[in-house]
Amino acid sequence: MRLVTYRDAHGAMRPGALIESDSAIVDLSIAARSAGLGAWPAFNSILALVEAGEEAMTEARRMVALAPTASVIERASVKLCAPIQPPPQMRDCSCFELHLKQSFAAARRARVAHLPNPEEALAQMSTRADERVIATFNRQPIYYKCNRFAVVGPDDDVIWPSYSKAMDFELELACYIGRKAKDVPRERAREHIVGYTIFNDMSARDTQAEEMGGMLGPAKSKDFDTGNVMGPCLVTADELPDPYDLTMIARVNGAEWGRGSTRDMRWQFEDLIVHISRSETLYPGEVLGSGTVGNGCGLEQLRYLKPDDVIELEVEGIGTLRTRIRLT
Repeated sequence: MRLVTYRDAHGAMRPGALIESDSAIVDLSIAARSAGLGAWPAFNSILALVEAGEEAMTEARRMVALAPTASVIERASVKLCAPIQPPPQMRDCSCFELHLKQSFAAARRARVAHLPNPEEALAQMSTRADERVIATFNRQPIYYKCNRFAVVGPDDDVIWPSYSKAMDFELELACYIGRKAKDVPRERAREHIVGYTIFNDMSARDTQAEEMGGMLGPAKSKDFDTGNVMGPCLVTADELPDPYDLTMIARVNGAEWGRGSTRDMRWQFEDLIVHISRSETLYPGEVLGSGTVGNGCGLEQLRYLKPDDVIELEVEGIGTLRTRIRLT
């Protein structure tokens, strides 16, 4: 299924599933009433559906197959939210070594660009700190916790934070946890993934450069309203039998800025679940981001966004997450 959350005419969030090549939505709650099931609590939201488990998912698939006429809404007539908004918890991990290496190299170039002889200064610059990060990355999964209340969907604009002059996007794949997970063995980890979506981790790069020296990870460079864009749908795991062979493409104003593949993930979602669930419970609906795919942001090319730019992040099998960035 391709699960979505949309706002109805009264602004209420409602759970549904895309049909007809994503041009229409089956409202699961309306479908259940039309099919004689009454008011099913599992169809109150996509989070409630995920929390209710496989029996509810099976019933949701039946509702999508039935698609009673009264439950079908034109996709273009409503506004999509993130599939789960807000999620119970968010962690953004780092799974692509190429992104780290290229971002570090670009940041070094930016630091010497104003000097009389930037090439000489670049050659003399120490890379030890960057190498320590790469060594840690290759030893174990690393991640930070995001602001879950900053999650918005594909039909929301990103509002440029007032304190930044260098805004960037980040193209990521994300998975949703489908059931409680604690001390999960690697061979059972995929059972805990209910589905996947696209994640645009918007970043204030000038703020990031200032705060990362504190060695506590990103904060205001990531944490601002509308900064975590997710969607357009939650594609259930059965629809993506191999999530590690998906092409990922980033475009700005229709021009391609970069592409990569989930084949290049140093750490797969199963590895993340094993690592994070050690003596810690993961709950249904939680989000794990993959981190930025190599070539999946502007920083790697020292290119930045402008107000009113339109970002389109495409992941094979999921669709395109389209976002406009504006000043207010």
